[in-house]
Amino acid sequence: MEPALIVLGRFQPFHNGHAALIESAFRYLEISNSNLQLRICIGSSEVEQSLNNPWDVTEREEMIRSWLQDSDVEIVHVPDLGDPPNYVRHAEKFHGPAGVIFTTDEETANLYISAGWNAEISDLINRNDWQGWRIRATIQMMSTVTDEEGVKTVLRENIPEQVVNWLVENDAIKRLAFMGMGGEPVG
Repeated sequence: MEPALIVLGRFQPFHNGHAALIESAFRYLEISNSNLQLRICIGSSEVEQSLNNPWDVTEREEMIRSWLQDSDVEIVHVPDLGDPPNYVRHAEKFHGPAGVIFTTDEETANLYISAGWNAEISDLINRNDWQGWRIRATIQMMSTVTDEEGVKTVLRENIPEQVVNWLVENDAIKRLAFMGMGGEPVG
């Protein structure tokens, strides 16, 4: 596997913050005239379903591909290690050797820099709204709503339209009604 420009995330779900980061990564490649390929790494690829991780790695990849449409981007799955100092060497087995990590997270950048990588830190955009936990909470609240157009309208505020359509078409929203504390459905 060749070195690449790496974008790493859990993508639970893929939302507008992720889309903005990947669009920035594309611009970075264009402006820098880099010959690196963009490689999206789906982290926590092996975790069990929970309210914090409602979609499996295959579903998350399908969400990303629905947004990318025909873009030539490689997507790889990276399981957790639970050992931050050794994470980069572990992740390299899945995403390839030292290239450039493209991230909004300074801790992640520092982890990769200490392992011999270059890092590009992108600005966070609309962080207050585009946080995975907030978006999952919104989806959970919408999980018992039967008005499909209403659900789509609400979710499109923070999730790309293609991904919202994927979530609805693949019945990937309703399960959140039964996830959470105590076992009572939401709604």
